[in-house]
Amino acid sequence: MTSLDELRKSPNSLAEHYGRFGVGERLLLTGHSHQAWPDVAEEGLLEAFADAAHGVDDKWERAFAKADELRAGFRGLLSDPRGDIVLGHSTHELVIRFLSALDLRARPRIVTTDGEFHTLRRQLSRLAEEGIEVVRVPASPVATLAERLAAEIDDRTASVMVSAVLFETARLVPGLAFLADACLRFSVDLVVDSYHALGVVPFALHDLGLTNAWVLGGGYKYLQLGEGNCFLRLPAHAQEMRPVVTGWYAEFGTLADERRQPGEVAYSLGPDRFAGATYDPTSHYRAVRVQRFFAEQDLKPAFLREVSQHQVGLLMDRFDLLNLPENVVTRDRDTPLDRFGGFLALECADAAGLQAALAERGVRTDSRGKHLRFGPAPYLSDAQLEASMDVLGEIL
Repeated sequence: MTSLDELRKSPNSLAEHYGRFGVGERLLLTGHSHQAWPDVAEEGLLEAFADAAHGVDDKWERAFAKADELRAGFRGLLSDPRGDIVLGHSTHELVIRFLSALDLRARPRIVTTDGEFHTLRRQLSRLAEEGIEVVRVPASPVATLAERLAAEIDDRTASVMVSAVLFETARLVPGLAFLADACLRFSVDLVVDSYHALGVVPFALHDLGLTNAWVLGGGYKYLQLGEGNCFLRLPAHAQEMRPVVTGWYAEFGTLADERRQPGEVAYSLGPDRFAGATYDPTSHYRAVRVQRFFAEQDLKPAFLREVSQHQVGLLMDRFDLLNLPENVVTRDRDTPLDRFGGFLALECADAAGLQAALAERGVRTDSRGKHLRFGPAPYLSDAQLEASMDVLGEIL
């Protein structure tokens, strides 16, 4: 069993499993974006090729089994063992299928925040150009965000769409259960983007009061699954909906929907109702092998949260020791550590410039607007985190 003490050492005890990415020799502080893949991920890619070469078109039985195992892994992260999970290559394609199932003629209003990732920001902006009313509630102050979102709900509202962890600042959004109750009273569909929570913040739906919510997420970031492994968890009432954007996989299965009217397009029951069409299964092979690796290393949500909190706290403390001018770079010191997700966001006068300067010195970070983001990962040692922050001090 991996322990926090082992991960703090240099070299980190997990680093040996990430040799292809060279995590022990590189300062990869992009863990909130693209985490390194363990070496066993390559086994999954090779297995996908072998199955295709051996089975040709008969590969799909094995590919669908990988998809089922991937769904089971996502259910485990949500503590939702019987939940309906539909998979997609990107969150955008899943959002599109969801939006196409809403009755936007009867309820032409969507409530969201001004702190959502570009997937929602851009798509909802385009819908607004077509006449859908999109209400963007300021994400700050985060402490009252859920209540302010709830106050915007009315009988014309089709959906409320919000992140569990804000992608620019890493702030956890409290009060989601309150928001879910408000949505339920108005029969409004609540979509919670869990992408920046899974892998660094335990996300048990029942504990969070989100059993009636749609939950969006994916494995590109903290889960180390790589691209092409996104999901949408469906609430029970999704079985009453008929997405307009629908692929031929949505009519799979022996249990066709007998409630349809003659001449209507048929939908399968269960998660396939929101399915797409033929896809590249290679990413699922890689993801399943990484999920198994996490199980082998006992990298469970509670432990990963402990590691993340230690690492983000260490970065905060090391940054504070630099005593840099606040008009150049600063951080949120009013929010307790346990109200942050898996990265440290620094507010900068020139975040992009600092990101480029750090990269020239071998420290990989990223920036979003005015925020420079340092994203640790379980395979990094304390010494690597300290060295990365010290380079920022040298630059400034």
